[in-house]
Amino acid sequence: MTLAVAELQMPVAGHGKAGRKGAAANRSWAIGDQQILQRPLLALFTTTRCPGDVILRLYDAVRSLRDAGIPVISGFHTPMEKECLDLLLRGTQPVVICPARSLHRMRIPAAWKPAILAGRLLLVSPFAERHRRNTAELAAMRNRFVAEIASEIFVAHAPPGSKTVALCRDLLAQGRHICTFDLPTNAGLVALGAQPVAPEAMLRTFSDGRPSACKPPDG
Repeated sequence: MTLAVAELQMPVAGHGKAGRKGAAANRSWAIGDQQILQRPLLALFTTTRCPGDVILRLYDAVRSLRDAGIPVISGFHTPMEKECLDLLLRGTQPVVICPARSLHRMRIPAAWKPAILAGRLLLVSPFAERHRRNTAELAAMRNRFVAEIASEIFVAHAPPGSKTVALCRDLLAQGRHICTFDLPTNAGLVALGAQPVAPEAMLRTFSDGRPSACKPPDG
């Protein structure tokens, strides 16, 4: 395994319908073992500011996902997503990071390199070499790309009016299923159609092999 950028050579196993437009058209690039994309992946999203109850539940949930070996994909951009990445990198399960920029000439943090070389960390980007800086527009496109690749989508928290809520609304309208914590602070997401998951049931929900673990019981 090397740290070289390579064009993605295989279709992914995700079930997304978001569609790739603009920079995410028909080409993507990767650093790491592309075979990870053949596994079902759980997308993780959370916004910059999270209530305390969500933070506590998320720490516990991510540790459980890590210990169960469940592959996770995310942009790992917000502060809480970065905390989750630190926890995941302490395990042995596959992780996919999707930066909101090109992988070309991207500085790879030293903490990521051992996992890449071990074949358990993959970087994937739909952005060509000219996109060398993170922007809000690229981040929005990246999040849709993550959702497209993922088999399941978990949104820890998204306050009303946020870009994450707008993404969830679009994905739900396209027939995707989204899970969130069964907490009062996520009532807005549940009202949109996200499936509430009790924190203690997180591990069972994403490890039982169902094709759509976030699908509502009557869906």
